[in-house]
Parts: sequence; structure tokens; C-alpha cells
Amino acid sequence: MGLLVMILGLALFFGVHTLTTQREMRARLIASTGEGGYKIGYALASVVGLALIVWGFARYRATGWIDVWYPPTALKHITVALMLPAVILVVASYIRGRIYTTLKHPMLTGIKLWAAAHLLANGDLGSIILFGSFLGWAVFDRISLKHRTDTGAPPIPVGGAGNDLIAVAVGLVAYLALAFAFHPVVIGVPVVGA
Repeated sequence: MGLLVMILGLALFFGVHTLTTQREMRARLIASTGEGGYKIGYALASVVGLALIVWGFARYRATGWIDVWYPPTALKHITVALMLPAVILVVASYIRGRIYTTLKHPMLTGIKLWAAAHLLANGDLGSIILFGSFLGWAVFDRISLKHRTDTGAPPIPVGGAGNDLIAVAVGLVAYLALAFAFHPVVIGVPVVGA
């Protein structure tokens, strides 16, 4: 049951996020609902999708775990190491500097790295579906960005190396918080010392 709920949440979450790649359909929706209506609908669908993903995955972990393969311990250590740059890249998409300029889409790069790292460390069916979906969507979205002719928004100012230092510092703090507080408390899986 939990796995199906998670898949439904993934379909809703990625369905609405994929809508942004369909520029004509998106424009028609904005024209019919207004900019505010579109944003509210987009946000609500995203939140509901995310809630279904989280609830479904938690139920799956509690009641329906299905092992597909057993990752060696070395892959778990690699995952922990890969998560630091993944978090820094996500932060760098908001604190824009040379990292942002070089990668163009550090958020998607960070998501791909996060998902791939978690695929290395988790061999159960639910994790493969969850992290594989995020990886597939991030690859799809990055490819779609190369083919879009409109940006849809005015350019956002980009800073220099100082912003990169801030992004790395904030990313390091976020990484430590995720590893030592969020992951063991919220996810229920210790990252360090497990």
C-alpha cells in the first residue's frame, strides 16, 4: 500500500514539475487561471505530491520492505562523501556565484548527485523507485532546459567568488545538520556511526 501511495505522489509531483517544460500548455493554463491561480495550483499539487511521497515511503519502510540487492558498505561511505557536494550545489543555486555560472543549473546537478548517491547506498525496491525517479526527472529537466527558447523570467544577478564561499559554508552547515539531525531523527536512518 505504501509503495503505491509513494508512486502516486511521485506521479503527481513530477507531473506538475514536468508541466513547466511544456511551455505552450503552461502558457494556456496561466491564461485560463491567471498567474496567481497557476502558482497556487502548482504549489498545492507539489505539496500534496511531496506529502504522498513521504507518507508512502514511510509506510513502505515500516510494512512492505522489498530487498532487490545488498549494497556493500563501501558504497554507503561513497554516498556520505557525495552528499557534501550535492548539498553545496543546491545551496549554490540560491547563492549564485561562479559555481552557478559554471554549471548553469546547480540545483539539477545537486539533485542528480543526491539521487545517484542514494541509489548506491540503497538496494530496496522503494528506494530504487524513489531515487531513480528523481534522477530520471533531473536528467529530463536538464535536457529540456537546453531546448527551451524562453527563460520565462528576468535574469537574476550573479555574484562572484564571495558568493561561492558563502554557498560552501552554508552547504557544509546544511550537510552536517542533515547528517547528524535530520536523517537520523526524521528519516530514522543514522548516517554517521551506522
